[in-house]
Amino acid sequence: MPERTDKRQPETAELRRLRRRIDVLDRRIVGLLNERARVAREAGRVKADAGRTAVRDAEREREILLRVSMSNEGPMPQADLLALYRRLFAATRRLEARDRRRDREGSDDPTGP
Repeated sequence: MPERTDKRQPETAELRRLRRRIDVLDRRIVGLLNERARVAREAGRVKADAGRTAVRDAEREREILLRVSMSNEGPMPQADLLALYRRLFAATRRLEARDRRRDREGSDDPTGP
């Protein structure tokens, strides 16, 4: 069994460069995820304004998962990518539900939000 050490090995220039690239990508991913959440919230407002009461649209989620599956060229395993998207759907549904609660609570107050 290999011996475990608690000391970090010195970081090579190549590893440092790759980690910087990952950090840049992480910032872009966070920005894109938040942009997607903002657009999804706006879609939720449009759905609510049109009288749709359901937050979840299972058919729409299936369509997105299919498009994601078809566009995945790896190396991310399909199951992992789809799991990430399912978590993303759940997070944006929670945002939409929260927005709807706030809108209902605000509409009860004649002075507004």
